[in-house]
Amino acid sequence: MAAIVMAVLLALYVVLVVRYGVILIASGSWIGIAMAIALFVLSAIAAWALLRELWFGVQTQRLVRILDAEGGLPIEELPHRASGRPLRDAADEQFPTYKAEVEAAPESWRAWFRLGLAYDASGDRRRARQALREAVKLHRSRP
Repeated sequence: MAAIVMAVLLALYVVLVVRYGVILIASGSWIGIAMAIALFVLSAIAAWALLRELWFGVQTQRLVRILDAEGGLPIEELPHRASGRPLRDAADEQFPTYKAEVEAAPESWRAWFRLGLAYDASGDRRRARQALREAVKLHRSRP
């Protein structure tokens, strides 16, 4: 839900920035036109990033549904903080299991997805996203 709210707010921001860029172009000043071009370029980059992240979310949700239907999602028995995030030390203890699964079957999108979840539980968001992107890539390329 939060992703949808953020997407709507960013889309509204892009619309307002583009509108302001049109006003700058109408001013006829070369500085205004240059600023408008910069606003259009930045808006295009923001829109691309938004669409890319939304598509990543759609793809990972699809894989979650498949794994859930197969009973392949890891059972989370980790102790949690009050915020709901798993305790990092407990997550780190389970991490080698998922890493070994990927090493044993590097072509398995399921193993990569579970590794991504383990990275996320350990607090390493960058590697979690990389592993999840690899899972999505492998899922798309399967015969």
